[in-house]
This record gives sequence, structure tokens and C-alpha cells, in this order.
Amino acid sequence: MNNLPVEISFWQLLLGLVFIFIAQITSLLYHLGLNRDITVGTIRTFAQLFLMGYVLTFIFQLENVWLTLLVFSIMVTSASFIVKGRVREKRIPYLLPTILTMFISYFATAFFVSGIIIGVDPWWEPRYFLPFGGMVIGNSMSALAIAIERLFSEMRQQKNMIEARLCLGANYKEASAEMLRNAISAGMIPSINAMMGVGLVFIPGMMAGQVLAGADPLQAVRYQIVIMLMLVGSTAMTSFITIRIIRKRCFGRGEELLLSLSR
Repeated sequence: MNNLPVEISFWQLLLGLVFIFIAQITSLLYHLGLNRDITVGTIRTFAQLFLMGYVLTFIFQLENVWLTLLVFSIMVTSASFIVKGRVREKRIPYLLPTILTMFISYFATAFFVSGIIIGVDPWWEPRYFLPFGGMVIGNSMSALAIAIERLFSEMRQQKNMIEARLCLGANYKEASAEMLRNAISAGMIPSINAMMGVGLVFIPGMMAGQVLAGADPLQAVRYQIVIMLMLVGSTAMTSFITIRIIRKRCFGRGEELLLSLSR
């Protein structure tokens, strides 16, 4: 039996646009106003993934540590601005600590998985480091956006209660402890739920890709388990550190709440 993956021709790739056509028709029939977003998203999917494919081919051939880290840094920076676009908070300066925390935690996670768990030599081998880093960034990015948005939302909703606690002598940590826990929890729940359904409800991307490429399914399972554990840990670490830093920035030097009811 030939274990090589079946190649997809250009015309077969275009057949996939049938699903986009279904989405466009649905948006038109129910006046959802999503046609432009669907079109832009489709164009960006083709352009960005083909660009990434050519870039990865170039990087794999060079095998340069600085180029690998440069691409990783660009991925993290892009992800941080996507988070900023989803949260849309203007009064609290949270972007810089978010970028720094994302870079440090994602780098540490990708290094630990590729260099220690799998034992790749060198640890920055782009064929391993960049895919692992990309999976961490992609999954944790959405979780972090949820956590940050949840923090700002709850602190605005509970503004009067927080200020009352401050007036009664509580410090900013005590006054906002519940909001902090809820925000971190909101960021961690998606990755935990994914662990509950993996292998039973769905076959995750890493495992599916290896199986399609002809790898041993049991070996693919081991890689996927590492990935799932990696995502839970990176999400928890990033959410915990980032949310604590952002919460501190929501208060002034006198521990007065800086958030207003409007963004």
C-alpha cells in the first residue's frame, strides 16, 4: 500500500470554494451581512497560507537559527495585534505587556517541546520549532483574547462594587480577585474542553496531518498528546501572567480604578 498522501491539484483546490459558496448563499438569504467578511477571509486564507508555504520551504532549506526566530517573532507580533483587534480597549495600555508575555511564554513552550520532550537537535530546527510555535500561538491567541475581554467586561460591570471595596480598605488585588479568577478561567476552558473531546469527538489537526502523510497512527497519537498538554499549559501560563499585569494597569498609583463604564 502506498502511504504517500494524495496530492491536491489546483482544480481540486478550487472545488473547495463550494463550501464558501454555501456560506455566501446563507448570508444572502438571511441578510447576515457577512458576504464581504467571507470573501476577504477566503482571499486571505489562500494568500497567507501559500505565502507561509513558500516561506517555510525557504527556511527549511537554509536552517538558520536567527531566521527561524525572526519568523517566530513575526508570528507572535501578528497574533498580539489580532488580540488587540478583538478586545478593542482604548483606555488601558495593555498591548506591550501582552506582546512580551506572549513571546516569552510561547518561546518557552515551543523550546521545551521541541528541544526537551522530542529532543530535536538543534532545538530550533525549523521543521519542528515553527509548527509547534504556530500551534501554541494560534490556540493560545484566541484564549487570551477571551480572557482579556472577560477581565475588562467584568471590571466595568462590577465597577461600583470594586470602588466600594477600595473605599472599605481593600487593596486592588482583593477588590478585583473574583474578576481575575473568572478571566483566567474563561481563557483556560476552551483548551480543557478540547482535551475532553479529542479522539472521541474529533481527530485534531496534528494527528490528522501525520496520518495523512503516512505516519504510524500510534506515533501520531503520541505527538498529539504532547500538543494537547502543551496547549493547556501555554494557555494557562499566558492567561495567568497577562491578566495579572493588565489588571494592575487598570488601577492608578493610588489604587483608584481607571476604567470607566465606556470603552
